[in-house]
Amino acid sequence: MVFDKTYIPYGCYWSSPYSRWQGSLAHLHPMKLAAQTTVKAMAEREIPAEALDGLVLGWTIPSQSSFYGAPWLAGMIGAKGISGPTISQACATAGRCLAAAAFEIESGTYETELIITCDKTSNGPHVYYPNPTGIGGMGEKEDWVWDNFGCDPFAKNSMIETAENVAREAGITREEQDEVALMRHSQYRDALKDDSAFLKRFMTIPFEVMDGRGRKVIKTLNGDEGIISTNKEKMAALRPALPGGTVTPGAQTFPADGTTSILVTNRDRARELTRDDGIEVKVISFGQTRAKIGYMAQATVPSAKIALERAGIGIGDIKVIKTHNPFSVNDIYFSRQMGVKVEDMNNYGSSLIYGHPQGPTGARLMIELIEELAMKGGGYGLFDGCAAGDTAFAVVVKVDAK
Repeated sequence: MVFDKTYIPYGCYWSSPYSRWQGSLAHLHPMKLAAQTTVKAMAEREIPAEALDGLVLGWTIPSQSSFYGAPWLAGMIGAKGISGPTISQACATAGRCLAAAAFEIESGTYETELIITCDKTSNGPHVYYPNPTGIGGMGEKEDWVWDNFGCDPFAKNSMIETAENVAREAGITREEQDEVALMRHSQYRDALKDDSAFLKRFMTIPFEVMDGRGRKVIKTLNGDEGIISTNKEKMAALRPALPGGTVTPGAQTFPADGTTSILVTNRDRARELTRDDGIEVKVISFGQTRAKIGYMAQATVPSAKIALERAGIGIGDIKVIKTHNPFSVNDIYFSRQMGVKVEDMNNYGSSLIYGHPQGPTGARLMIELIEELAMKGGGYGLFDGCAAGDTAFAVVVKVDAK
């Protein structure tokens, strides 16, 4: 399906800084953090809560009272009369949230929908599942974050094993992975130039971190927190995470906390709310696929091809590519299969470098995609990212800039 009526008002999106797990955001409730960030961002952009017709909430890690999902969050941001779905689709959550909003815009159900994504990988819940038929009535338990990182219940492997499988089959070496990781660090440093000029295009910084009760400011963040600087020598000294493997901690992302939001509207509303009358952002198409079992990184290629085919364009028509790359392996495989250079992807950084809070990650990457296209005078952009279950989700957007 090609979307004809779905737009993102330029500048009507925002993100908190991302903080490495157990960092400055680890004590905060993710939905309350999202509400705090959204209220401030909407006020700065002069978007009244009354302008919203619906809300789509995306998260992957449950938190206290998150059962109430979108209705609770809508109330916290002052939009008491609206509701909407709560979506959890692992690392593809943000893409699926955008698809859900787009379908409602296309159908004319709503004119203005707000997507809010939030997650906290820090202090993830420890879940107990009663099992009266167990030995002595003993139930089952699960550490939500770590147990699911460590084992896909269908494929029977960990996330990192999927990267090793693809590296082995495609002949991707340890040295190639290190080289790409160092390149991504360099690209992220471009986002920090001129007092973080690129990040300030969308990020709510300086960002005031409140105490657990939300009563006082305990810290101020001026950007993403917890990124570890590295160099070729440091990378070479790291051991692979698995015996006999090629993927090291330096060539993979890390869990993080944060929130990111995107406003989705029809064209008329986008023109009313845009922060620059000369820039128009249109959502064009989506693609979703599943790779063979245990080869998650491979799923990004067919998902990109589907999104491009639906858009009626080829990879050569794409000016900017942003990927959720939990491993360097992802970008190397994608570049080989799609015929693009790894250095032509992920300008200004990616989740490999600034972390992965899961639900919000794709939303931030799509925002960065839009901003880079605006800086380059417009054109087509492609976001693509893999997700748990050997799946991937891709989005094509078009930016017209006068």
